[in-house]
Amino acid sequence: MIHQLRPDLQLISRLIPERSRVLDLGCGDGELLKLLERKGCTGTGVEMDPVELTAAIRAGVNVIELDLNTQLDEFGDDSYDIVVLSRTLQNVYKPREVLRQIARIAVHSVVSMPNFAHWRNRFRLLGGRMPMSKDLPFEWYDTPNIHYTSLADLEPLFQSLDLQVDRRIPLDEQGHAHKLGWLAANAFASSAVYLLHAPR
Repeated sequence: MIHQLRPDLQLISRLIPERSRVLDLGCGDGELLKLLERKGCTGTGVEMDPVELTAAIRAGVNVIELDLNTQLDEFGDDSYDIVVLSRTLQNVYKPREVLRQIARIAVHSVVSMPNFAHWRNRFRLLGGRMPMSKDLPFEWYDTPNIHYTSLADLEPLFQSLDLQVDRRIPLDEQGHAHKLGWLAANAFASSAVYLLHAPR
């Protein structure tokens, strides 16, 4: 399973210090947590999709079924060192509330998000069609995405919650770090990974 790890998850794993206590929200089949075990990390995955949940359990991941929209208060303040929210924020009903909760649960967090303002998406909209890409591989009627944002719109949300951006890493369409200046990233990055911290 690890050899097929998404490149963005490999990058996220490098951002997480050894022996961290990790909460992975929307953990899928648990591949990131399995990789982090090699670094001595301990963790909990949270997943609602029954297929992914079953795969995580079969892989030996400590995973629970929990609704990110309503049940994050199950976790105590500062109960983890770092929370990961990878390609999940756009799927929750109230992104602001989920970010507020993860800032309470851990000082540090890693958030990744597709960039809906990527130039290919803009081009497709100009042609009168809803965007589809490697990062957004869904027809409009089948998408799990509820909220659509650009990278330029995402950072003010972090700032409004006093979440400080320690690192921002724009990614290309294959999920690798993009060699772009940040101003160009809003048009040319397919997605981005943010390392955040919530001052105490």
